[in-house]
Amino acid sequence: MKRVDVAVIGAGAAGLFCAARAGQRGARVLLLDHAARLAEKIRISGGGRCNFTNRDATPAQFHSQNPHFCRSALARYTAQDFIALVQRHRIPFHEKHRGQLFCDESSQDIIDLLLRECDDGRVERWQPCAVAGARARADAGEARYELETARGGLPEEKPMPELGDKALRQLAESLSSWRIAPTGTEGWKKAEVMAGGVDTREIDSKTMESRRAPGLHFIGEVLDVTGWLGGYNFQWAWASAHACAEALAADLALAGR
Repeated sequence: MKRVDVAVIGAGAAGLFCAARAGQRGARVLLLDHAARLAEKIRISGGGRCNFTNRDATPAQFHSQNPHFCRSALARYTAQDFIALVQRHRIPFHEKHRGQLFCDESSQDIIDLLLRECDDGRVERWQPCAVAGARARADAGEARYELETARGGLPEEKPMPELGDKALRQLAESLSSWRIAPTGTEGWKKAEVMAGGVDTREIDSKTMESRRAPGLHFIGEVLDVTGWLGGYNFQWAWASAHACAEALAADLALAGR
């Protein structure tokens, strides 16, 4: 079985960014996603030009049952931080309306930025690769997890789900009693944000780690944090991913790995 320090389930905005950051801090990272095409939601966002952040993002533009949860992550990784990263990658962009920042050319520029960042962190990617299940195990007093994937079993040190699928729903049900029973939608093609998610009262706002399942982290849209339209949800993806990656790197450093 393959052994890694960090397994990130979901190669969307938060998953890609978290994997890159953790890898750049020295973690052995594996990024998994069931989809055949990489970062499709990023690709179609902003009419194909990706509204990658909002210059004026603050906690006031986010909704949650725990409204203070997003404050720490947003304060530690701001819109200006991601703008600086975009500028380092020499991606041209413009402000369209009320702080909404878009690529001048294509959303592919942001996808390429994230992939280059992952390459810098030596992140290994398995895609497409579905995750069928996960189970916790104790190893010398430390929480670790084993994943069942389409490519076989995978023991890892610190898994970080980002997007929900059957395996993640099972994990979420063990953390809280929330249930979602949608009666209908306008369809995947028109979807821009997801509301609801894992109860943030069960998550440490500084590390994105579960209070009930040590070693298990949640980031991005899988959490009950929903921003206004206009680049805010991308900023939450970057901020929550950064908070999680920094915490994981600190944990690995303490463990001497």
